[in-house]
Formats: sequence, C-alpha cells, structure tokens
Amino acid sequence: MAKALITYASMSGNTEDIAFIIKDTLQEYELDIDCVEINDMDASCLTSYDYVLIGTYTWGDGDLPYEAEDFFEEVKQIQLNGLKTACFGSGDYSYPKFCEAVNLFNVMLQEAGAAVYQETLKIELAPETDEDVESCRAFARGFLAWADYMNKEKIHVS
Repeated sequence: MAKALITYASMSGNTEDIAFIIKDTLQEYELDIDCVEINDMDASCLTSYDYVLIGTYTWGDGDLPYEAEDFFEEVKQIQLNGLKTACFGSGDYSYPKFCEAVNLFNVMLQEAGAAVYQETLKIELAPETDEDVESCRAFARGFLAWADYMNKEKIHVS
C-alpha cells in the first residue's frame, strides 16, 4: 500500500481544514495516510513516503509562517530524488502576495529534487463553499492521477 504524508501549518484552522478534505479524498484510494502538523514533522522522514503534500498559510506580505520556517530549511537540505509532492494553502486576497508561501514551498521542493505537481491549490480563507470543497477534492484526485502517471512513465523509461 502506498504511503502519503499530508503536513500543514495552520493558525486559524483554514489550512488544516483543507488538509483534512484532501486526506478524506485520498483515503478513497486506499492509501496509508499520515496527516501531521508541520511543526511536529521531522523533515528527514519525507523520503519514507511515496507522496508528500505540504500545506501552509501565508503570513503577512508573502512570508512563510513561523512554524513552517525550520521545516522549510530542513527540507532544503534533503535530496528528494523525484519524490512526488504537491503544495496547497490558504490565504487572504487583501494581502498583495496571495498564498505566496505555497509558491515558496513549490519552488523549494523543485530545487530539492522532488517531482512537483504544478497545480497548486490556493483557497481564500477557509474552504467553506461547496466550490472550495470540490476544488480541494479535485486537487487531491488530480495529484494522485499525475503521480500515478509519473510512476508509469518511470517504469517505461527504466
């Protein structure tokens, strides 16, 4: 059974809500899923997973949240060797750099050698509407379809 990690930083609960919608969706595919707050996560464990999804809110004018900074720096030091990853988060359009922390994680994961799903999920505040919930579910399904395709491509290339 494939293992997935969903790790997230959430101050108000918005990103946590997104994480659990994603988790519920991925559970439909019989994955072994860990859902862990980012400040409780040891970055060195990432490579023990088949799939890693990282969620964050954006602090201030585009900054990483304090509780995600150490994890971010630790992940930068790891060689992720094609690990299938994706990024999601919540933000507030009243700030000039909406969900910028999601972009920061996305770029960092690429630089660390991960295979990064290019469709990021960015939700305004909380996933309260049916449309927001469906966006979260579609993101999870899309990531898994992409990761499965990447796995098949890897098999064909070898």
